Amino acid sequence: MQGSVIVKVLPTAAIALAAAGAHGAGFQLLEQNGSGVANSFAGSAAVAENASTIYFNPAGMTRLSGTRQISGGLDVVRIGFEFGDDRGSTLPALTSTGTGDGGDAGGIALVPNAYVSMKLSDKLAVGIGLGAPFGLKTEYDDDFIGRFLAINSEITTYNINPSLAYQVNPMVSLGFGVSYQKIEAKLSNAVNFSGLLAQGGVGVFPGLEGVGKVKADDFSWGWNVGVMIQPSDSTRVGLSYRSKIKHELSGDVTFERPDSGNPLVNGAMAAGAPNGPVEADVEVPDTFVISAMQKLSTDWTMLGDISWTGWSSLESLEIFRTGGALLSRETLEWRDTWRLALGANYRYSDDVTLKFGVAYDQSPVETDHRLARLPDANRLWLSIGSQYRVGSALVVDVGYAHLFINDPKIDADGDAPAAKGNLVGSYDAAVDILGVQLTYDF
Repeated sequence: MQGSVIVKVLPTAAIALAAAGAHGAGFQLLEQNGSGVANSFAGSAAVAENASTIYFNPAGMTRLSGTRQISGGLDVVRIGFEFGDDRGSTLPALTSTGTGDGGDAGGIALVPNAYVSMKLSDKLAVGIGLGAPFGLKTEYDDDFIGRFLAINSEITTYNINPSLAYQVNPMVSLGFGVSYQKIEAKLSNAVNFSGLLAQGGVGVFPGLEGVGKVKADDFSWGWNVGVMIQPSDSTRVGLSYRSKIKHELSGDVTFERPDSGNPLVNGAMAAGAPNGPVEADVEVPDTFVISAMQKLSTDWTMLGDISWTGWSSLESLEIFRTGGALLSRETLEWRDTWRLALGANYRYSDDVTLKFGVAYDQSPVETDHRLARLPDANRLWLSIGSQYRVGSALVVDVGYAHLFINDPKIDADGDAPAAKGNLVGSYDAAVDILGVQLTYDF
């Protein structure tokens, strides 16, 4: 019975270790600065307008103004994921209460960043960046009809990115960095103990519902490289690559079990769903970006981006008990994605620049494999903002973006409708981002 219980509980936990992104497709967070929000992050690997180029293309450090620069920002993100049942959703066997829509599974997320860059010579620069390139949080109400698939999913990453750049000649600069990344996962879903007891031959005890929780984390290493080419004063091209990072997460699964009033039944639930250590391998994807910046006149500059993300590496996710026993396996079949972005900057005055942007962001999740923990879909970005120069050393960027997300449709049962139920409907989804960046030369 023990293996049966755990296998039914943990598939959604496996999904949550690689889920819940809404800013970029999948669970990627594009907001590694506030200054790029207004352009929908178009030209990200070419602009090098502040020290956040450490993340987007480290070669850009050779193009920064001043000898030393510090840049920090905050992106405030409001995510909306509201499920609407089309009356096709069902609860698992032996449960009968709690059929809510789950409320707004989104909320407000804060994505901070900080960077420091220093030129050691006319050709050599070094720097370090701090950010959160993956993660988000979704949380449904406790009476959500799909609670056996998902209640809470919280994914957090912390990325430390020391980098260096070298200017080969006036036209070409090269950059390289390493990433020391931590990932944390906290996730939960309801557990149908009535169904699991019946399946295990213990007896029929309707209405026994609990919660399973997984907490796990890991540190791992990755790297990134970049090339920046400036054939003329009006044209700049950037190419950037960030490697995959494989995380070997370890943590624990715990269960909040209901009290049946029968010591033997309570003992059967405890024996069938014991707390204990778990392990899971998760590989965050690699990315490749080609960017361009073109000055059309003294006042207008155009920006462009084509980026690729290797989500197809996430074909499935498996969770093991420490010791090697397979507890769950979930098929994802994610696809590689493309993102296209265009932006424009208008020099309103010597101190003020107005910014605009639009982007199309493809989701790795196809309709047949959409999950309650990840109601992801293709999205369209529209953005606007401005840059203010305050004196000779301080620059302030402010940007706003609204993401229109194609209403994601879902028909999910976690491959176990008897234990998980069936969630059928669609989501009303949207994202708003407000980004602020302060940059200081010293």
